[in-house]
Amino acid sequence: MAIKLENVGIAVRDLEATIAFFTDLGLTVLGRDTVSGEWADTAVGLDGNHAKIAMLQTPDGQGRLELFEYIHPEAIESEPTRPNEIGMHRVAFSVDDIDKALEAAAQHGCHPLRGVATYEDVYKLTYLRGPSGILVMLAEDLRKS
Repeated sequence: MAIKLENVGIAVRDLEATIAFFTDLGLTVLGRDTVSGEWADTAVGLDGNHAKIAMLQTPDGQGRLELFEYIHPEAIESEPTRPNEIGMHRVAFSVDDIDKALEAAAQHGCHPLRGVATYEDVYKLTYLRGPSGILVMLAEDLRKS
């Protein structure tokens, strides 16, 4: 059986703010829509499912994020996950310049949890909290030519 990762879906508090954050990091918006109806109820498993959605893509065309802001049922706030919790962990991105990526993130009030680390002179990497508490990992390959 062939399988490929289609996208990662993330429910967010503020769709526009989250789109701005990820587009400033370099993703592009492929499309937007508002979804509802019986098909959406069945697919998602929620009665009266109604959400604003946006599909974003990485510049290489390989990675996609589907962001959704619930109109109905009301979104349920939860504590953001911590790096050692079981379940959905983080979204990770390779970046050409981690300092520039962190400058873009800072414009949205998002900063490293602790700092930027260097792993064996191979990667500079960090975790930060994005919009709606999303854990985002940024990594710069130091071996690039």
